[in-house]
Amino acid sequence: MSSTGNAPTNFSSDEVSTILRSAKLLEKRAELQEEAKQLKELLEESTGVDEMEKECRDEMNRNSEEMIMLEKKILDAILPRDEDDFSSDAIIEVRAGTGGDEASLFAYELFEAYHSIAKSIGFKVEVLDDSRSEIGGLRDGSILVSGGALFQMAEEGEDKDSATLIGPYGTFKFESGVHRVQRVPINSTRIQTSACSVAVMPSQNAGTNNQYEPLPVSELKIESMRSSGAGGQHVNTTNSAIRITHLPTGITASIQDERSQQRNKDKALTLITARVRDMQRATAEKERGETRSTLMGGGDRSERIRTYNYAQDRITDHRCKESRKGIESLLSAKSQDNLVVAFLPHMLQLQREELLSKVEKGSK
Repeated sequence: MSSTGNAPTNFSSDEVSTILRSAKLLEKRAELQEEAKQLKELLEESTGVDEMEKECRDEMNRNSEEMIMLEKKILDAILPRDEDDFSSDAIIEVRAGTGGDEASLFAYELFEAYHSIAKSIGFKVEVLDDSRSEIGGLRDGSILVSGGALFQMAEEGEDKDSATLIGPYGTFKFESGVHRVQRVPINSTRIQTSACSVAVMPSQNAGTNNQYEPLPVSELKIESMRSSGAGGQHVNTTNSAIRITHLPTGITASIQDERSQQRNKDKALTLITARVRDMQRATAEKERGETRSTLMGGGDRSERIRTYNYAQDRITDHRCKESRKGIESLLSAKSQDNLVVAFLPHMLQLQREELLSKVEKGSK
């Protein structure tokens, strides 16, 4: 029996892609290291020649910045990655919390912000559910963001052309949690604190390989009913509203936005599948001991992640300890530095540090 040539070659396409990407990045690092060596030698030779010395130092700074960004890319290539970040659509659920009418108004503003920001990136957006309050706020609502890996996430100092493309879930997943707002409501003179919760869940993208198994029909209870009027946009006298219950977990999804019962059923199936899969995913992570560190938080909708302080016109993210001025601009899709883009690089860095910490602990 030969001792060579028998190494297993049945790598998946994702594994092959990771190996090739890592090899290319390591090759680039070797080139930068060689360039740094040559620049150092050239700097020593140019001592006393001001113009040449300055040019060498500028090139060395550029080389150093490229190396820092490359090291991040190498880490990203070799660390475990969540394929949902790149291949899954996202369902974003926004729900008014404490604060009464003011909470529902803020929930509506946040809901509209995610809708418009997703569209400005180039993603497709479909409203799954939109339950309004009597004053025009949002009780709860959900949107499906789809379109594949379209968002170029260029981190600080990184050339946009070499930035990684991520999908809807990877773009919005760090928005999950409690968003707290402090501002003076209309017809009031005192600052009120209210909140809304956001949950971002991966959803199947038909154009990729992340095909989830559909929920067994035997586990679903599907009921039709008339639109209630208060939450639905279209009130009618037919049984077009749909409620689906996942019997093993008790998770439900109700949709009444469409006049068509079939459209409501399709939306409800999409929503309940995402909710059940998200719960199963969280349970599996907990069983494997993969709870998030205190640095990044628990990642669920009960954890406060941001404060919107209107008096100081500032948004603070409590996980990455970053603040941004200009709330209206950050909530607008017209701004390049919008709510999602402003904090995503910092959250990705936290995620990178956390993954590296887990790998280091696992190797001990």
